[in-house]
Parts: sequence; structure tokens; C-alpha cells
Amino acid sequence: MYPSTSPLRPEPAPPPAREKPLLSVVIKALNEAKNIQATLESVLEATRGLNAEVVLADACSSDATVVLASAYPVRVVQLIHPQERCCGIGPQLGFEHARGEFIYLMDGDMRLCPGFLERALSFLQRHTEVAGVGGRVVELNHDSFEYRARNEQLAPHQRPGAVDRLDGGGLYRRGAIEAVGHFSNRNLHSYEELELALRLRLAGWTLWRLADDAVTHRGHEINAYALLLRRWQSGYICGLGELLRASWHTPDQRRQLLQLKEVRLYAGVLLGWALVLLVALPPWPLPVKALLLPLMLAAPVAAMAWRKRSWQRGLYALVSWNLHAAGLLRGLARRQRPPGEPVASQVLHEGRASVAPPTPVAVPAEAPALRSQPA
Repeated sequence: MYPSTSPLRPEPAPPPAREKPLLSVVIKALNEAKNIQATLESVLEATRGLNAEVVLADACSSDATVVLASAYPVRVVQLIHPQERCCGIGPQLGFEHARGEFIYLMDGDMRLCPGFLERALSFLQRHTEVAGVGGRVVELNHDSFEYRARNEQLAPHQRPGAVDRLDGGGLYRRGAIEAVGHFSNRNLHSYEELELALRLRLAGWTLWRLADDAVTHRGHEINAYALLLRRWQSGYICGLGELLRASWHTPDQRRQLLQLKEVRLYAGVLLGWALVLLVALPPWPLPVKALLLPLMLAAPVAAMAWRKRSWQRGLYALVSWNLHAAGLLRGLARRQRPPGEPVASQVLHEGRASVAPPTPVAVPAEAPALRSQPA
């Protein structure tokens, strides 16, 4: 058989590489069917005119989150193994599918405030020593003890200026993330923002929080004790112990973690447990036990009720501290995988929106002076 003499058909040219966006907005979600449409619409409105893409990182939702999100021009990616879901794996999943020079991370129950991204991008472009910038997280839930406390007393890292972490999301520089290895530790059930911040700060980067509103957030609208139970069942309450275990062989990280207020607090709770056991066990006489044990149990409740000016809030604080102390032990005992190991995932929807030319970001006449040390 002779070879054909018909002209050869040229191989089709490979498709042109898509332009990389300036910004990727990564939304991490789990069963957010109630919120995801409003969240996506706020993000698409906030990125209008920017060279941006939107990535929804879904942790195997069992509701209609993925179906609803797939109606929008966003990339929907999902974990393959549901048993791996945790707070730390969501940001890493989104980061692995994002292409932007800057990455904005937020939750699926948040609404992005108009104008914040432009101000945050301008800030990072002017301050090259800053790895990430956040804004004010406006809590809309004023009923739960926990969210009410957040509104009444801001933690240092929630105040404007240099901060030690960006809880509630933020805009990060891709180059800084790649310089420290990965976006978030896939093993952590909470404290993933702090773990990233520790690596960035130890590498010489700074984090900053602007006074501008970044997102609104309506937390879980369930009873505060039910929320504690949910966090125990999901493993969320184990995050600090997991972070301590992950950082134990990194002396600088371990040193900074041991200085955290909550680490000292939960260590004090564990010490209190030890004292109660010491009194409860022999050789203490029964009359001494009958006197000391009720006193040791009642005194903390009375002290916290006086401090919080409420028996209900004082009791809740003590229950929360004790559960978190137990979670610290659980987290320390959990086995971990390599934190930067790639996440097994799949792309469910490639909603390609046209990449708009970037809108020039207005730079204020005077940039706020950066403090030399994080708060």
C-alpha cells in the first residue's frame, strides 16, 4: 500500500493562552445555598471594570450551592474527598485554581463592599513590603453572645494599622504567598489565617488593615451553645491545637504561638482541671472535698458573671473556654499531612467572563504611614 499523495492537513494551532487577570477573588464555601447568590452578585458588582476572575472553592456541599453558583460567570472548583474538608483546605483549593497576581479571600456568607478592592489594590501597589491588606468586617449578627462580643470589643488584629493576621479575609500578593510555600495549611480546622500570617511575618512581610469596610458578614443564626456543639463536631474547635502541632518544630513560630492570649487562657483552664482532679482524688478527706470542690467550680462562674455583668454571658464564656481547652488537646493529637500537598479537586464549571481592561486605580494624595512593627 502506497502512502497517500493528498496534501497533509495542518495540525490545528493551540488555543491562545488566556490573559492572566490582575485579581482573583476566591470564595470558600460549604452548604451556602442560602447566601451564595447574594455573595456572588456582590463580588461581580465589586469587580466590574477590574481585570478580575472569581473562583468558588466548594468543600463538597450537599445543598444547591454548586448548582446556583454555576449560573454565574465564575469558576467553580470542588474537593474530591469530602473527608478532607476543613477551614485550611478551602483557601488552598481556591489558590491552586486562581491565576491572579493578587488574591482576595472571603467566605461564602459574606458580601463584598463596593470600592474596597480598588483601595486595597492601590495600597499594595504603593507599599511593596506589605503581603496582605484587609478591611473592616461588619458583623450583622447581634444576637449571639460570640458575635455580640466581637462587635463590642475589637481584638488588636481587627483594628486599623499593622496587624498580626487578617481574620475575615483579605487581599494578598501572590508573590508573597509563593515565597512562603503555600496559601493555607490544609490540616487546620481553624486559625488558618494566623498560620499564613506567621509564615509571612517571619519571612519579613507586613500585614495591614484599612479602616474601610471590606465585607459584611452574618454569622450562624443559631443558639450560641448549639454553635459551640457544631464546632466541636466539625473539628473547628481543634484548630489551635493543630496549629501548635504543625509549628512545634519551627522555633520562631512556636515562640510566637505560645505568646497568644488564647493559648495562655486555655493552658490556665487545663491547669484548673488538674487542680480539681488533685482535690477529687485521695488522700483528701471527704469533708475537705465537699467544701473545696463546689467552691472551685462556683468561683470561676461568679467571677466571670461579675466581669461580664451577666450570669448568662459569664457562664457561656466558661463553657466556651473549657470546650476550646479540650479542643486544644484534640488538635495536638491529630495526625497531619504535608501542609503544602496539592489538593485533590475537580473543576465543575468554567464560567469564563470576558477579562475587562483594568480600570486605573486612583492613588490618594497621601498614603498612610506604615508602622515598623506589626500590632
